[in-house]
Amino acid sequence: MNLNPATIRIKNLRLRTYIGINEDEILNKQDVVVNVKIHYDASLAKDTDQMDDALNYKTITKRIIKLVEDNRFSLLEKLTADVLDIAAEHPWVSYAEAEVDKPHALRFADSVSLCLSCTKD
Repeated sequence: MNLNPATIRIKNLRLRTYIGINEDEILNKQDVVVNVKIHYDASLAKDTDQMDDALNYKTITKRIIKLVEDNRFSLLEKLTADVLDIAAEHPWVSYAEAEVDKPHALRFADSVSLCLSCTKD
């Protein structure tokens, strides 16, 4: 049996950061919601049942939290790209996707989101 890449999903990670270009956005933290999808070859981990053979999603999540909460961003594009860089960093990752929602960014919408993805050779 040929196992397809495993998919790790970090869903609805709710964080607060400075995001935006308006004065109130620069002065006040806002909620953002981060979703990440990562593909990697988990065949060794499924055979050994050892953490060293798996991609550690807790470590990835902690790095994303630190990035978002400790920085300021003018644009969703920059924040999303930086989250994607963390998601795709490990050499085992073959594909990564990051989506960041900015709730209440528009008056009549639940949120505005931006999604970026990358494929590694």
